[in-house]
Amino acid sequence: MAEAQDATVRSTRRAEAADVPLLELRDIHKSFGAVHALRGASLSLYRGQVTALVGENGAGKSTLVKTLAGLHQQDRGQVLLDGEEVSFRDPLHAREAGIAVIYQEPTMFPDLTVAENIFMGRQPLRSLRRIDRKAMRQQALELFEQLGVKIDPDRAAQGLSIADQQVVEIAKAISLDARVLIMDEPTAALSGVEVDRLFAVTRTLQAQGAAVMFISHRFEEVFALADWITVMRDGAHVATAPASELTVDGVIRQMVGRDVASLFPKQETTIGPTALEVKGLSRKGVFSDISFTVRAGEIVGLSGLVGAGRSEVARAVFGIDKYDSGEVLVRDAPLKSLSPRASMAAGLAFVPEDRRKQGLVMELNVSRNLTLTLRRKLSRFGLLTNQAEAQATKEWAKKLQIKAGSPMSPISTLSGGNQQKVVLGKWLATGPRILIIDEPTRGIDVGTKSEVHRLISELAGTGLAVLMISSELPEILGMSDRVLVMHEGRITAERSRKDATEESVMTAATGVDPKTKETTA
Repeated sequence: MAEAQDATVRSTRRAEAADVPLLELRDIHKSFGAVHALRGASLSLYRGQVTALVGENGAGKSTLVKTLAGLHQQDRGQVLLDGEEVSFRDPLHAREAGIAVIYQEPTMFPDLTVAENIFMGRQPLRSLRRIDRKAMRQQALELFEQLGVKIDPDRAAQGLSIADQQVVEIAKAISLDARVLIMDEPTAALSGVEVDRLFAVTRTLQAQGAAVMFISHRFEEVFALADWITVMRDGAHVATAPASELTVDGVIRQMVGRDVASLFPKQETTIGPTALEVKGLSRKGVFSDISFTVRAGEIVGLSGLVGAGRSEVARAVFGIDKYDSGEVLVRDAPLKSLSPRASMAAGLAFVPEDRRKQGLVMELNVSRNLTLTLRRKLSRFGLLTNQAEAQATKEWAKKLQIKAGSPMSPISTLSGGNQQKVVLGKWLATGPRILIIDEPTRGIDVGTKSEVHRLISELAGTGLAVLMISSELPEILGMSDRVLVMHEGRITAERSRKDATEESVMTAATGVDPKTKETTA
């Protein structure tokens, strides 16, 4: 009933606003040398509406955002604001026109207060051009009240969560009288509660007449928030339609240009003997009495809400973080030395949650990143040649279908999906028996997700034992042979593939007793 009412409200809003877009892009083209990033991109944003922009990595979404933000100027095509053609010369010009961009990881001055970050360069002044800190603080409080959130304007920006940083950026945008808010993957690093708060803030802005563009790979969020969905593919506009008239399968088909029979190509494998066993692993205040096994050829999914301790367990098993008690056994032999080097020697590989900060060296090229774990193996008499690196890079780039301009290309120029493949390749090149992979498809598009899932399934088919951590429940259910569920540092449930359902996993993840429906904490 509530969903039907929401759909009616959204349809009414569309009818009221659909006649005149606040911001419109028509047939935008943009090339960088021989690369055609945009080849006929079109988009309309309406007052009081949320338009979701979806497409695979490389579809041109980022270039489109940078064009709207004034970082790029189109080669041809029109940008219209309130029906008048404009061309943003630079980011300042775009901001003055009322365009604000909220990125996935906002950049703030960590040593300044929240209020100082909001009003940087335009602080309210008293006599003798002194900053009026009282007025600045009051204005910041009013902005947060307008957004319905509570953040102390006097606290330092350092230590703010990503969610709070994004709210501060939104407050800054409002203070600049922004009429168009572009949100680029804003929920990738947020918990469920933080996503709900961000959506509440977004709906407040809608009610105030702002036009919002929302970019996300998470379809459940797209359909929950958006009034319209615009699909891009290969730099061009494919389709725009009301969200209520579309389905997830239909949007995926438009994004990838083909039917995706299954996002989770899980192949049947022969499950072998126990490869990894964790016994009674505990770390005070983080996790307690963690015990589980992973067998050869098996994919074990580790599920739970953000903060449940999943990544911390994975880091401890691999020897990155210490634990107070318990033991880790690889093929029945205890790991005697708690270190990544010892784990690698025993046949473990670990793909971390944050590929940019923990999995890659962003200052290096593709080849150097792919061979980081092989440098000793590839060296001859202590010397590592470019030829040896190039040969290893060629081999793994072909195996994983990594798309890069050249092995010498900076890793930062690759799409998120291809960066993830480089991290995978770096570890698979060590010949592991056990793969621990944390958030394997975070921030990558649906087509590449399917490729990564296929690769993980094929690896399990060769006898590799896989421990997969994911915040995406469909991924856990679609790829796992068994599912372990964590809640507040403990494993609260284990489910076989056939018995694992969204309801049973979420019940365990929230600490609810399935019989009494009361919290177990």
